[in-house]
Amino acid sequence: MAAASQGSRSSRPQRRAPQGRPPQDGYGVYTYPNSFFRYEGEWKGGKTHGRGKLLFKDGSYYEGEFADGEIMGQGRRHWTSTGNTYSGQFVFGEPQGHGVMEYKAGGRYEGELCHGVREGHGRLVDQDGRVYWGSFHNNKRHGRGHMAFPSGLGSVAHCSGLVYRGMWINGHPVGTAGVFALFGCCEGSCPAFV
Repeated sequence: MAAASQGSRSSRPQRRAPQGRPPQDGYGVYTYPNSFFRYEGEWKGGKTHGRGKLLFKDGSYYEGEFADGEIMGQGRRHWTSTGNTYSGQFVFGEPQGHGVMEYKAGGRYEGELCHGVREGHGRLVDQDGRVYWGSFHNNKRHGRGHMAFPSGLGSVAHCSGLVYRGMWINGHPVGTAGVFALFGCCEGSCPAFV
């Protein structure tokens, strides 16, 4: 995506707007008055519209589609503060719809998002290689889903306070394993994977 936009950038003449004003139509570059944002891309009626790249002073960026001055459509967003990168659908600047989030700490989520958080169905691979596919609510595993462990070992915590740790095959505990009591009771759906 970046290579295509760089190639098209060199073939288009860049227009700089009069001092302090954004370009009206076509391709142009504009640094916003607060100097935190810099946009290079397509404009329509003085608003970002079409394909472009919004650069943030801290090194973060968004590259993709804009509509009527808003980040809307398909794009890619990188956050310098976390090192995370999201590619997929955006609505009013937020990851929303279907997309892929790559985490700097390791791991990856592919699935549905709403207002930037995991919501709906998706597949999460954590930094240790554990894979969960199923339902998410408010950025957490919720409801029906499947969990796969690379080593076949895992744990599940029940809201009664009991924790099972041991070997699993096809989602069922097998063999002899320790059962440990937890203090307190969890709220929400049971069981919860730990």
